[in-house]
Amino acid sequence: MKPALFEYSAPTTIREAVALLAADSGSMVLAGGQSLVPAMNLRLASPSRLVDIQHIAGLTGISVENGAIVVKAMTRHRELELSEAAFKANPVIRAAMAHVAHIPIRNRGTVVGSLCHADAAAEMPMVLVLTGGSVVAEGPGGRRTISAEDFFQFHMTTSRQPGELIVEAHFPVLPAGAGAAFDEFTRRHGDYAIAAVGAIVAFGADGRAKDVRVATCGIGSKPMRLRQTEALLEGSEVTANDLAAAGEAAKAAVTAPDDMHATTSYRRRVVATLVRRVVETAAKRARQGR
Repeated sequence: MKPALFEYSAPTTIREAVALLAADSGSMVLAGGQSLVPAMNLRLASPSRLVDIQHIAGLTGISVENGAIVVKAMTRHRELELSEAAFKANPVIRAAMAHVAHIPIRNRGTVVGSLCHADAAAEMPMVLVLTGGSVVAEGPGGRRTISAEDFFQFHMTTSRQPGELIVEAHFPVLPAGAGAAFDEFTRRHGDYAIAAVGAIVAFGADGRAKDVRVATCGIGSKPMRLRQTEALLEGSEVTANDLAAAGEAAKAAVTAPDDMHATTSYRRRVVATLVRRVVETAAKRARQGR
């Protein structure tokens, strides 16, 4: 199929892009196009105007500053995946990135574009939630920072306002002494996750877990923290019994209905297994100091 008719604009400044988006409520941003263009071809998306931001100076690059990995809007997945600075700052990003589609798509697709697409089974939105990250939006009223948990509202729905352009994503660096891990289950490598789990664990001087963060995607309408699981692990020694209880608690978070990929009960079993596996790995890395 072919997309419906649309207007095309290629602004060269952020201000021009924001003006175009604000003037037409049916406009959409084109960055890498790896999600948007197929959706347009299937008539799942029919923007009245595409605002192509690839010609805007200053929208590419990765830096580590003020405790965060700053990823500009036109930075490709593969750039972030291969960034040694980003890997040293927070290795869980590279671990998750290896599961994002396939290398040809990661060569073209953008990290911020994936965040804005907000697929409930996509890895990078979940990583932003896991790390406690945020995005920076620029609109007619200026810039604002939106936390990950406020940004993702529903499947393919964010709190970005009409006229706003997401210009950066901020992934916090891994806290000193913490360990992190990521894993997912898919029918085929590169598919969206049936369930995915990421964890960050640190230990106090008493040998008990602290500052535990566990997040998931693929099991509900948006990426989310597993608060009950975190509460069970906080202050524990992360024993086999603790891991089993944490996995069982995660089952309650699964709200995705039966579909062509998996039943709800199957997803519950998968997420419980992933929680046990990922938290155990993160805890081991924290204890080993890496």
